[in-house]
Amino acid sequence: MTTEAIIIHIFCAVDDGLGNVPKERNAKLYPSEVITIGILFTLKGGYFRAFYRWLKRDWDGLFGGLPDRTALQRQLKRHETRTDQLLAEASLLNVMDSFPIELLFPIRAGRSAQQIGTKNRDKGRWSIGLKLCWVLNHMGQVVGWHWLPMNHSDQDFLPLVELLAADGLVLTDLGFRCKAGIPDNLKLCLKGTWNERMIIETTFSLLTVVCRAKQMFHRTAHHLQARLAYTAAMFNVLIGLDRQLHPDDPFRTSIADFSL
Repeated sequence: MTTEAIIIHIFCAVDDGLGNVPKERNAKLYPSEVITIGILFTLKGGYFRAFYRWLKRDWDGLFGGLPDRTALQRQLKRHETRTDQLLAEASLLNVMDSFPIELLFPIRAGRSAQQIGTKNRDKGRWSIGLKLCWVLNHMGQVVGWHWLPMNHSDQDFLPLVELLAADGLVLTDLGFRCKAGIPDNLKLCLKGTWNERMIIETTFSLLTVVCRAKQMFHRTAHHLQARLAYTAAMFNVLIGLDRQLHPDDPFRTSIADFSL
């Protein structure tokens, strides 16, 4: 699939998901176009400056002219909450796990007063960053998400489980156990049991390989929050598009065909 076809498919899916949202006064882009750009950025990964140069050079005409980079970043932040409309509904059986993301090399810790990441071990290696927690339904789509600094334990994400108390059961590993107690709808699974949980490991692998999401380079919390919101929307949109292209496998979980 060509890059142009990928952009058009993503825009159509986003526009259908948002519905009829009018353009803001004096804005160059419709909200659907802004969210499409946010999804493209999370899909491509890397630094936003490099992404903007690529988008401006090759695909400016596809959007009818792009605003300045800083104006586009402000629009991405302003429309961040609209990505909630692209989240999926919870199912009877859901899966939850956390995904560590590196923001900074440990040697650079403390050099900026705006530092938002914290130091902790990730796979035996010291890192400064955050933990992103996703809840997926039985179809592998993102239902909800939250992030905390990396020195927080998984049990600090338990309030996210409580929000789904009326929807269904949430499967997790033993990292979410808590001495103070766990929500009634949380099921702690021993290693080798409830293999339905493996779908979230596949999801995080796709984020690492296709989107280069293991490392992010944001220095302020509000830009990081927007990036994570667009990441969840991106995954749901691409999973839906991939299953449209492969209707014979409704549980297919792949976004590699849309890699930029």
